[in-house]
Amino acid sequence: MTLTVAPPELTQFSDLEHRRSGHGPGRRDGRRDGRRDRAPHRRWFVFLAAIGVWSFWDAFRTQDVFNPGGWNQVAKFFAASPHPETSPEFLRVVAEAAAITASYALVGTALSLVIGVVGGVLTSETWWRRDPLAPPRRLTLPTGWAATRFVAAMPRGMHEAVWGLVLLKVLGLDPWVAVLAIAIPFGAITAKVVAETIDDSGGDAYRAYRASGAGRLSSLCYGIAPTIVPDVVSYGLYRLECSIRSSVVMGMIGAGGLGYQLAVSFQSLRYEQIWTLLAALVAMSAAADWWSASLRNRPSRRRIAVSAGAASLATVLAVLKLRLDPATLVSDRAQRLGAQLMRDGFPPQLPAGGWRTLLNATLDTVQLSVIAISVATVVAIPLAFVAARSTGRIVSIDRSWMRRGAGFVARWFLLFFRAVPPPVWALLVLFVVFPGPLAGGMALAVYTIGVLARLDAEALENSDPAPRAALRTAGAPTLPSMAYGSLPFVAPRFVSLSMYRWEVATRETVIVGLVGAGGLGRLLAQQNAAFDEAAMLTTILALIAVSLTIDLISARVRAALR
Repeated sequence: MTLTVAPPELTQFSDLEHRRSGHGPGRRDGRRDGRRDRAPHRRWFVFLAAIGVWSFWDAFRTQDVFNPGGWNQVAKFFAASPHPETSPEFLRVVAEAAAITASYALVGTALSLVIGVVGGVLTSETWWRRDPLAPPRRLTLPTGWAATRFVAAMPRGMHEAVWGLVLLKVLGLDPWVAVLAIAIPFGAITAKVVAETIDDSGGDAYRAYRASGAGRLSSLCYGIAPTIVPDVVSYGLYRLECSIRSSVVMGMIGAGGLGYQLAVSFQSLRYEQIWTLLAALVAMSAAADWWSASLRNRPSRRRIAVSAGAASLATVLAVLKLRLDPATLVSDRAQRLGAQLMRDGFPPQLPAGGWRTLLNATLDTVQLSVIAISVATVVAIPLAFVAARSTGRIVSIDRSWMRRGAGFVARWFLLFFRAVPPPVWALLVLFVVFPGPLAGGMALAVYTIGVLARLDAEALENSDPAPRAALRTAGAPTLPSMAYGSLPFVAPRFVSLSMYRWEVATRETVIVGLVGAGGLGRLLAQQNAAFDEAAMLTTILALIAVSLTIDLISARVRAALR
């Protein structure tokens, strides 16, 4: 049994059947026209290059981009790293904050898996197939399938920080705010992953059960569930790592935990405390990453069962720790505030300054995301070659102690980059860069480097080592063997992963904007402080529109690479 290394939502399905049918790009006799094949690649490359040049040019053309006086604070921040705060009183505060953050992550992840499994079944093509015995390529799907897919897609367009701001207005400072803000969007994302996993599972056993007269639910439970449970458990542990970072973001907007303590320490410039809090955060992320990686690399029924049992027990303890009361969700106060929020938010209104303000903030958001993914892609690719583990699939020359040591150091740096959430990086960048797309883009780029380089490294680890081994055997140096033996084969995967991370970075622009880095997130923070719910709704709709547009562009680019 083999589990996927990269997150399941990154899986790319082949179009071999489409090409075999004669409808794919190329000539009717099956031979492909190289000039026609390269045309979409070139057009998309020119388009993306133009957006990148425009984003960087517009960000740097403004005078006074950098703040020279802020370098002193940055130097003090890093100078404090060898001397973190270790007083017993503060360590007790850190331990309590870490317990709250972990509890948010555990309960939010558990609830997102429940939402994702139920939603994944209801949005899968297998569930809605009118003729269960028809081949997957000859489906006739009812309008109910399209409706459920549309409903499930909407929560994914809103970042968990936006959900947190909305839920704070309804539930106040209640633990349910952080839990639901994580569970709702992550549940929608998990539903998409589960639906694709169900539809890609083959379905022979499912069709056999259906042919024998079994119902849809029982056929899914006995025909498909046993084959996808390992992937769902592995993905749940991957989501737990993401939930830890999201819990920190929830704390920075008022939900408590490590995020709240980080915000307080930054405001008072207590850098020794910040390093202690960051150490706790990195330790939690490292534990979740190790847990997930160990399950992926050495899967077995026993390990999966033990992991699921341990996660369930930890979730129960987290519920007790947070003292979650379901009655809070349907209380008279919550219903009254929810109704008031609906009345104040509808109809949506333009922000102060009208369309010009909204358009400028939208363009800043696009520039912010482009700067982030451009910098992250350029830095992540060389780091991926260093961080890739020397497994049996990589030639023996890469197993020297220098290679292993460099890889170990690179992986720990990447873990630190992605363990620290983007708002923290934004607070640090804002010391030396004035608010705007460049500040937000650089902050988001640091975080994205940690995620993207990890995914690129895993793509390298899973690539065919034969071409690189042949070059090394022929006497080629290490760098040329990587450039000519590995890079041409993994380059399409690198581009695909970068496009995926561009989608995610677009949604995450809101959290660096909330701390003043620019874009629609900064506009949303101003409207939230002014209790302008109608304008907030307009800004949220603009965020969703930008995210959906980037999703569409990313999907077209990935399709052109197939």
